[in-house]
Amino acid sequence: MTGPDPSPPLPEDERVVIHRLPEEQRSLLELVEGFTREEVAPQADRWEREHTFPRPLFDQLARMDLTGLPFGEDVGGSALPFATYLMVVEELSRGLLALGLGLSVHTLSTWGIDTHATPEQRDRFVPDLVAGRALGAYSLSEPGSGSDAAGMTTIAKRDGEVYRLDGVKAWVTHGGVADRYLVMARTGDAGARGISAFVVDADQPGLTVAPPEQKMGMWASPTAQLVFENAPVPADRLVGDQEGTGFRIAMASLDGGRLGIAACATGLAQAALDAALAYAREREQFGQPIASFQGVSFLLADMATRTEASRTLYQSAADRRDHGYDTTKVAAMAKLFATDATMQTTTDAVQVFGGYGYTTDFPVERYMREAKVLQIVEGTNQIQRMVIGRQLTGARA
Repeated sequence: MTGPDPSPPLPEDERVVIHRLPEEQRSLLELVEGFTREEVAPQADRWEREHTFPRPLFDQLARMDLTGLPFGEDVGGSALPFATYLMVVEELSRGLLALGLGLSVHTLSTWGIDTHATPEQRDRFVPDLVAGRALGAYSLSEPGSGSDAAGMTTIAKRDGEVYRLDGVKAWVTHGGVADRYLVMARTGDAGARGISAFVVDADQPGLTVAPPEQKMGMWASPTAQLVFENAPVPADRLVGDQEGTGFRIAMASLDGGRLGIAACATGLAQAALDAALAYAREREQFGQPIASFQGVSFLLADMATRTEASRTLYQSAADRRDHGYDTTKVAAMAKLFATDATMQTTTDAVQVFGGYGYTTDFPVERYMREAKVLQIVEGTNQIQRMVIGRQLTGARA
């Protein structure tokens, strides 16, 4: 009696989750892998050294219909599972973190508008974002309120048919290069219930963008302050049909954004693992490849294990999201674990390279610098622990 046919052998890249996808989605991932390998990775170092956002690559994503993957077909999207979209983010981040993170932030801001806007606003603002004709950005933090987002002081005061915005928003990814911002500002009393959300275009009168922040890494992703000085934002750009819903919009958006960061981190970790493994196989000491030494092989084993665990965790969280379950806790877990794991993995990659890893001749030093910011954006990892702890214990903020 013969047993079932054995499963077909997996390729060297043993991401089982890809091979269980429907054929259409599997073909999409293969397309993205080819694009990342042939177009993104070879240009990554140049974009970083030039400190320039790779808008031509983002425009190529739009032409490939990759900028609206998780959105409904009624606004021009592909209506694909969030889990599949995240695999695209991971793969792009494997080639250039600024591009994967760019798509994640674009999706974060678009989602906030798509799911909370009035039908008229949705028809007006979302299709251009979904099609990639407009690059989206998300603006919640301020110089004096980062983790304490409810403490923001930017004011939006109603004045007839406009809201006059005054204040400074900080740490805005795509600041200065985005076409459309989702901006949170205070329309009421202190606290979360006094915050509203607005759709603000880059050419809004009264809006100026400060020079980009000089950062440790991710130089191809500009981060800048938005300065509002009596900016007359039309009243019909208040997201939804009432004031006071902005904080809820911001927090709900961050659940998806944190999964995006987890996918970005996993892609970056995979790039570091790929580089370290290739180097360890080629670099010889004492007459043999350093991969044959237990000290190095153990480093590689831990790197691979952390990366696979990160991928499994964010995919599990995304699967819950796709099936309609609350993901606040698991999204925070995925972001926390994946980014901490990637910080360690990129550090280990530098160690595998030894002295060469500390030079700019190899990309692992860049990976290590880039990994650090992922522990900070979309809520620091200390905030993620607070979110998880409150979800577990039922404690209120």
